[in-house]
Amino acid sequence: MPKSSGWAKLATYGSALEADVVVSRLEAAEIPAVSRGNDIVGIFGPGFQGVTAKGVDVLVPAAALEDARRVLELDVEE
Repeated sequence: MPKSSGWAKLATYGSALEADVVVSRLEAAEIPAVSRGNDIVGIFGPGFQGVTAKGVDVLVPAAALEDARRVLELDVEE
């Protein structure tokens, strides 16, 4: 089966800080990742890293989706 092209949603996190930590973990594993959300500034305005009303998505290349899931599973198992 050919791998997909483009970006795929890996997960949605409650805050930009959580999403940024996951993006950093994936990048350390050499998997490109970005965070995206239309409410990314948090409920108390810019600079606040708490919970957002709509969450923050973490996207990875579709071809790397399974590898990204494995990286995050390893973090949970350890």
